Amino acid sequence: MTFPTSRRPIDEGASKLASDIAGLEPARRLRNRWPRWLGMALSILMVARLAYELLNEGLADLSRTVPANPLFYVAFAVTYMALPVFDYLIYRKLWGIPFVAGLGAVSRKRIANDVVIGYSGDAYFYAWARQRMKMVVAPFGAIKDVTILSGIAGNATALVMAAIALPLSSDWLTHSQFNKFAGSALILLVVSLPFLVFSRRVFSLPSRRLWWIFAMHCARIIIGAVALGVAWHFALPMIAVGWWLFLSAARLLVSRLPLVPNKDLLFANLAIMLIGEGKALSDMIAFSAALYLLLHIALTIAFAGHRIVEKEA
Repeated sequence: MTFPTSRRPIDEGASKLASDIAGLEPARRLRNRWPRWLGMALSILMVARLAYELLNEGLADLSRTVPANPLFYVAFAVTYMALPVFDYLIYRKLWGIPFVAGLGAVSRKRIANDVVIGYSGDAYFYAWARQRMKMVVAPFGAIKDVTILSGIAGNATALVMAAIALPLSSDWLTHSQFNKFAGSALILLVVSLPFLVFSRRVFSLPSRRLWWIFAMHCARIIIGAVALGVAWHFALPMIAVGWWLFLSAARLLVSRLPLVPNKDLLFANLAIMLIGEGKALSDMIAFSAALYLLLHIALTIAFAGHRIVEKEA
């Protein structure tokens, strides 16, 4: 015996389901495209900010004494590329990111952090990783660990230098300056301790991998500081390279002191007091700052062009 059947209810249900799914498509596309829109907006902000900085001060600085020794630019390129290259090596180890696209992403992360808003580059890199890397686990935990360890490595390096510099600085620092110097070193230690004490709750990656990342950050900081001191020596060779290496380490230390209101002024005064050559030194530091901006712009344009070519291929 057969029973009469009607397809109409089934067809209506299928049609309604298809209509609901179609209604969800715009929201799905919106959710998938937000990393791209964030990257585009951040790129526009970076270019605008870099152009403003360069036109406002950088071009005037470039008109001053330009180092003639090509080794200056080689050493300067090493100190500039130390951060993105070591970041790339870290994330290559963690995720296996491609060379050009990965190096471009970490370079844009660094530029955004420098010229837009602090940690805006990390937000961009998180969006890039979500969009490009097909990972089982969300990338937030790894990016968080790498960023925190970068700060701890910087603080640890500064504390080591402070331990060396404090006994030597009592003769040329005032009592107030010495207290601020010592207090800043103590704050760096206090800020870093909670991450070490509660490391199991703070970090997501295995401890062995965390120690490797920490060592990579320390190596990056040391290589960058040494290369900067060597670059300064090639710019002003009349001053011994040992003094430049000392000043590069002092610059790294001063940049992390939380109680010092004007770090650039303190470093400039320290450098002039130790080695003299006030006009030449200020011109060289100004030229280095302008060169940083030019390299930021060049890399932003180069990697943006690579992305366009990659999409059209």
